[in-house]
Amino acid sequence: MGHGGNVIEELTADHREVDALFARIEMQPVADKRRRELVDELTVELVRHAVAEEEYLYPAVRRHVDGGDGLADKEIEDHARVERMLKELEGLDPDHIDFNHLVAKLKLEVAEHVRDEENRLFPLLEDACTPETLADLGERIRRAKKTAPTRPHPAAPDTPPANKLLAPGAGLVDRARDLITGRHH
Repeated sequence: MGHGGNVIEELTADHREVDALFARIEMQPVADKRRRELVDELTVELVRHAVAEEEYLYPAVRRHVDGGDGLADKEIEDHARVERMLKELEGLDPDHIDFNHLVAKLKLEVAEHVRDEENRLFPLLEDACTPETLADLGERIRRAKKTAPTRPHPAAPDTPPANKLLAPGAGLVDRARDLITGRHH
């Protein structure tokens, strides 16, 4: 969850962690309960990552990158699609007919989003910001992930200031719910 480094290094490390989780899911036998546990773990990581990006990365892109509003809007739309898929997956057992299809669809959506960020958005941000700004954003991202929700909330606001005000509360509720239900993360 917290890897260190500037914003680009932090988020790229998150991307590799998510890639590894998808690989671990695919290694499990179809309908195995471990797939459900790994999808829950993947959900936690994706939600925390998305919330942190929406709180700090995309506002920085809007502020520093030429054409940043359009870039940020596109990335937030990507997050909304992923969050809806995560919400669908949340209630499914691994032996449900739609489970594997949704995991595969989610993997494709996330992979496309990651490619876009790493090949287009991150280089533009790196060119537009000082190393100090990138380092500060990395620290803000790490702090945001610590209090972010752990479950998908597709109806929650995804732009400041509402997301910065509501996400920590939703995160607290999610972590309490995880503790009560024994959901691993």
